[in-house]
Amino acid sequence: MPRVDIDGLAVNVEVAGDGPPLVLLHGFTGSTRTWDPLVSALGGAYTTLAIDLVGHGATDSPAGLERYQMRRGVDDLAAAVRACGFERAAWLGYSFGGRVALQVAVHRPDVVSALILEGASPGLDDPAERADRVRADEALAERIEREGVEEFIDYWESIPLWDSQRETMTEEQRRALRDQRTAQSATGLANSLRGMGTGAQEPLHDRIAEIDVPVLLLAGTLDVKFSTIAREMAQRITGATMRQIDSAGHAAHLERPDDFHAAVIDFLRATTAPHREE
Repeated sequence: MPRVDIDGLAVNVEVAGDGPPLVLLHGFTGSTRTWDPLVSALGGAYTTLAIDLVGHGATDSPAGLERYQMRRGVDDLAAAVRACGFERAAWLGYSFGGRVALQVAVHRPDVVSALILEGASPGLDDPAERADRVRADEALAERIEREGVEEFIDYWESIPLWDSQRETMTEEQRRALRDQRTAQSATGLANSLRGMGTGAQEPLHDRIAEIDVPVLLLAGTLDVKFSTIAREMAQRITGATMRQIDSAGHAAHLERPDDFHAAVIDFLRATTAPHREE
């Protein structure tokens, strides 16, 4: 079931494996391909539903902003999971996808049985910071539309967030990641920033304590900012576990995949019953 129609939006869902469902949400400029190594590591013991977020990969990139609004996006994702035959699932989100997964856990707890967040945040609590971020994201969106995806990716790959990847990833891995990024739609990326950016989204600092499913918060030790955010979230969510991935930056699942996979599998085995042992 590679694409499902959700009220006129074609959503790409890559389904693999057999057993308890696990939804996988990629980061900004990413796609379902980022999860291929994890899907392989799970060995078919879980039904993985890797989804291209709106404006990314093989999911539609509408010209209007309606389907990019965070709350609408959350409902569309819940509907996509239901369309695949699952009432509830564990959700794993990375970075942008982690922010989305957290929104799903708060606003649609009926579809969430467990939550794994990698390099994620609950948003920006300060109104002035949110306003600044909205302006910055609009400038980025206009840059994408003006210069095109490839030139934007040249800039995106130069920001300090990815510095660790020069040491933790091979040239071949970085090239594959760039190919994934440059294949995106300019309209999709720009509208994703406008509708689902960190400034545009509802901050969840006062609501994450409502989450009452098992939660694993992951961050690379080299990603100081998001390690701090994960630690702060762990203090607010009852029973949440925070685990760091040694010698990894923001994209721990790419930079230290074996350690990342082990952390995810340990958590899933402790919170869900796999269909079969690997």
